Amino acid sequence: MDDLREQIARAIGCEVVAITPVSGGDVADSFRARVADGRTVFAKTHPHAPAGFFTTEAAGLAWLRETGTVPIPEVLGVSDDPPLLVLQWIDCGGAGRASDAEFGRALAAMHAVGAACFGREDRRSTGSRGLPNEPCDSWAEFYARNRLLPLARLASDGRALPKSAIRDLETLAGRLADRGGPIEPAARLHGDLWAGNRVVDRVGTSWLIDPAAHGGHREFDLAMMRLFGGFGNECFAAYAEVSPLAEGWQERIPLHQLAPLVVHAIKFGEGYVGPTLQALEALR
Repeated sequence: MDDLREQIARAIGCEVVAITPVSGGDVADSFRARVADGRTVFAKTHPHAPAGFFTTEAAGLAWLRETGTVPIPEVLGVSDDPPLLVLQWIDCGGAGRASDAEFGRALAAMHAVGAACFGREDRRSTGSRGLPNEPCDSWAEFYARNRLLPLARLASDGRALPKSAIRDLETLAGRLADRGGPIEPAARLHGDLWAGNRVVDRVGTSWLIDPAAHGGHREFDLAMMRLFGGFGNECFAAYAEVSPLAEGWQERIPLHQLAPLVVHAIKFGEGYVGPTLQALEALR
């Protein structure tokens, strides 16, 4: 713990006077630290961090924060050697109808700021599986090259899905131009928007953490939000008031949920195979 105190102090330029482990997250070790100038900060480390792990996350947080829409914690310090990220501390409260609606409107505004390309200009990869984010001119190209085809290879190598499902993923990757609905510009996405990556503070304001930020289709974030629950109807209704989705969006939900489902089948196994096969069946 003394080493971690010193690492945090170097990262933020202020002595750490107390540090306590906190729960949350499935890959990083998280801590609450009180520093000599009176601030409380959040810090996390990773015992086996991939290359560029925390600087990639920090860049994604900054990219989302610059929109001035959904609140994003400020990056106070970051290092890949040693692996460390220090953020503004958020005192958690609880979500309600008002905060859900506020979040829906703010998310629509964040998406609307847009991105220079589908993918990431810095070409940094996403997550522990290193999914590519190579810049693309269209969503269909991005989702095929940077999500479905790499995931099909990973699932095949790890025997995470039946061979028929691998073939279906590869076939679908070649049909995305016909399945993605009307063409839209790249939206500025969080990229891993399940309920655990939304924090509601004590006054009901929603914050976003742990992004897999990239330019993509806005329906991807919304489909991810529906995959594991945790967002009320007021959230989706408020989003639609600000930025209605294109006709047929309901039928495209399985398409956008497919990538996170395959990731979970690869990482966590059999429990996600059935839902992945169901999504593929819905897209036949």
